[in-house]
Amino acid sequence: MGVTSGVSFILSSLLVVTVFAAMQLFQTELASSQWLTILGGFLGSVIFIFTLTAINNFEVVLFGKGFQARFFPEVAGALVFAMFISGLVHRVCVTTCLLFSILALYYMNKISQGIYAPPPVAQTSGKKRK
Repeated sequence: MGVTSGVSFILSSLLVVTVFAAMQLFQTELASSQWLTILGGFLGSVIFIFTLTAINNFEVVLFGKGFQARFFPEVAGALVFAMFISGLVHRVCVTTCLLFSILALYYMNKISQGIYAPPPVAQTSGKKRK
């Protein structure tokens, strides 16, 4: 059972703030080793997903049900925001955030196309055989 777009906007925004606070709280630990730096980039991509969800749900509440997120400014803005947040932890987190975010965006698009894309229509030829 899903929630409305307004509630989803609020939840996504709260999760962005929560993950950001956790990254800042554990900043020294996330920058202490290679694996934790990669984890910091992954948390940055989680911020990207939640930010993109919050932006899109806000636009649906504001503009209506049929509104879709575009690459620019919604996706690019959310990506820059997540990379900036990751950069506050460590420089390498920015790179891993970019890689994980691109991967997450690919799979989000694939799932979205499977759910919301219209079914393909079979084409028939215009010629009749006798």
